[in-house]
Amino acid sequence: MTKINSPIVDHIAKLAKIPLSEDEKDNFATGFTKTLEVVDKLFKVDVSDIEPTHQVAGLKNILREDKVNEEKMLPQKKALSNTKNQHDGYFVVDQILAED
Repeated sequence: MTKINSPIVDHIAKLAKIPLSEDEKDNFATGFTKTLEVVDKLFKVDVSDIEPTHQVAGLKNILREDKVNEEKMLPQKKALSNTKNQHDGYFVVDQILAED
């Protein structure tokens, strides 16, 4: 079984762009290692005689017809009435993308 150490947690944190202190890295390393130990134990359990279970509550999906209630709709013209920037019936907003 792989033991997770602080450099591995540091690598994961950099990939996720999450800043962590040294204490947090050690705590996460311990937590990840414990989690992997539990998963390793689960892989060792013999389930060859167990039938797969896909649904345990006995509930069924109840679907309804998709109907449009025009009384609850906000007309597009009214929705766009207070905006300065619109194009072809849509709101135009500034691009919000950041790259650090």
